[in-house]
Amino acid sequence: MTGARIELKSMGERLAKKRRGATPLPIRDGLNPTHARVPEGPITAWDFVRELILTQRHRHPEDDDAALRSRFAAGEVVLQDGTSLTPDSILATNATIYFYRIPAPETPVPYDIPILYEDEHLLVVDKPPFMATMPRARHITETATVRLRRATGNNELSPAHRLDRLTSGILVFTKDRSVRGAYQTLFAQRRVSKTYEAIAALADVSPGTLWRSRMEKTPGELQGRIVAGIPNAITEVAAVEAIDKAPYEALHGPLPALAKYTLKPRTGKTHQLRLHMLQAGVPIIGDPIYPTIFPAEAEDMRIPMHLTAKHISFVDPLSGEPREFFSQLPLETHDLLRP
Repeated sequence: MTGARIELKSMGERLAKKRRGATPLPIRDGLNPTHARVPEGPITAWDFVRELILTQRHRHPEDDDAALRSRFAAGEVVLQDGTSLTPDSILATNATIYFYRIPAPETPVPYDIPILYEDEHLLVVDKPPFMATMPRARHITETATVRLRRATGNNELSPAHRLDRLTSGILVFTKDRSVRGAYQTLFAQRRVSKTYEAIAALADVSPGTLWRSRMEKTPGELQGRIVAGIPNAITEVAAVEAIDKAPYEALHGPLPALAKYTLKPRTGKTHQLRLHMLQAGVPIIGDPIYPTIFPAEAEDMRIPMHLTAKHISFVDPLSGEPREFFSQLPLETHDLLRP
């Protein structure tokens, strides 16, 4: 595969995109199978999958040749139509295969995931900080999707939308495949009202202010940026309220006078609220990316970023009834499972 670009994607990483049918391997232990497309064939199944495994940025140390042989022996390397592959099977260009990754070791996220609401179709939770919504990159098992699937025993759980890993608050899951598309479409089409709360330095920002900017973010780069051009990111500042800074100084040390900013995003660009707060001169307390990128190894899960998805409302796409959910955080009281 010299010079070939390998496309490797977790099936759990995409929201609000049309599915092409069920995957040929079932979800196992809360994890979707991985699929990969052959960029250039012919190539043996062994060589292709082995290269995928060896070139992962985050690889389990025991994901070796013996583990790969076990996958083939168990019939766990298959084509889109479910045909089992052998190590010597020849793959053509654009063939798509499925197999299970062995997740690399992860630092446990030491927070619980409180359930706010549950019915036959939905599970609504308060996602804690430091927990990705769904598997991606080095965050696989310590994600809200996988932990909730394992806790509930329901492998059909799937998020209807996403929250950034460092953002806490309301996250809506669908409980079975038959209703997934209706709720994912609802969020994708932005037919949901969302309200966030951010803690930052008290500043002269007036309620009713409308922040309008053009934002761009390059894949692979941590920070987004505001650039010249037609605005594609709009945030309303609904309220600004001075607050007691003592609970936050207990976590972060000395701080200026603080305020709670109630924000209503009208668009959904990556890091939109964080960039708009930065642009206004009031970066969110605890943000490890804006204005300065802190090294990943310096992360302390006892010290969160104070941005919470506090409230959402929408008209249920199945029943036509209004739905409304409120986060039960303040963030500083979120329960640590382990010290």
